[in-house]
Amino acid sequence: MPAAHDGALHVASFYRFFPLADPAAERRDLERAAAARGLVGTLLLATEGVNGALAGARGALLDFLAERFPDARPNWSTAAPGRAPFRRLKVAVKEEIVGFGRVLEEDAPRGERVDAARWNRLAEDPEVRVVDVRNDYETAIGTFAGAMPAGTRAFRDFAAFAARELDPGRDRRVALFCTGGIRCEKASAHLRERGFEQVHQLAGGILRYFAETSPANSLFSGECFVFDGRVSVTAALDAGTHRLCAKCAWPLPTRSNAPCPACGRA
Repeated sequence: MPAAHDGALHVASFYRFFPLADPAAERRDLERAAAARGLVGTLLLATEGVNGALAGARGALLDFLAERFPDARPNWSTAAPGRAPFRRLKVAVKEEIVGFGRVLEEDAPRGERVDAARWNRLAEDPEVRVVDVRNDYETAIGTFAGAMPAGTRAFRDFAAFAARELDPGRDRRVALFCTGGIRCEKASAHLRERGFEQVHQLAGGILRYFAETSPANSLFSGECFVFDGRVSVTAALDAGTHRLCAKCAWPLPTRSNAPCPACGRA
């Protein structure tokens, strides 16, 4: 967990794939439990599990997670005092906890999870195809050097990217990464199903990599896009230096007046 700043909000992002027989029945209880602790953010529920990003006091977050999701291993970051990353609490039932076009079965083969130290070895191995599973606007503000960008506008497009750009006969070893790990679960399962045998995924994604890696050992350049009011976070897991274009929502440097590279808005 990053060091606390005076008055800072803590943000816990987490997911779990597990059979959830009746997500609708869980929704109200989870909403009450989170609201009672003053938490804001999003919880998505589906028959395949839960995907959450919640902000609040550190103790309140720890208490909520210990009570409701004790097996979750959250990624932690912070938000500046007075700048909450979420405006309200939302608990919703969806078809999937991350949209891909198919529910992830509990026993589906997936990529091997690797920690930051092993990830660095994979990323520097010329025999390994490193793939950024995230969307184009995320990759634009930070990624691992030499990574192949999926270049998608939505995660549902990853399967088409993989069919077009990746070949199990040529790409014998593939290493995937995303923001917090959840997209790699489905992306790696898709590749395994297509016949890719050696698939690895960065456990906990970029956020956990930041937490586990010193600046001197980091292979990541730039900031990490996040889907909340902060827009991005730095390697120190503090709020980053980007804002969204008012026209197309592309991430832009906060202190730059240059036109948006995506839509041209000045």
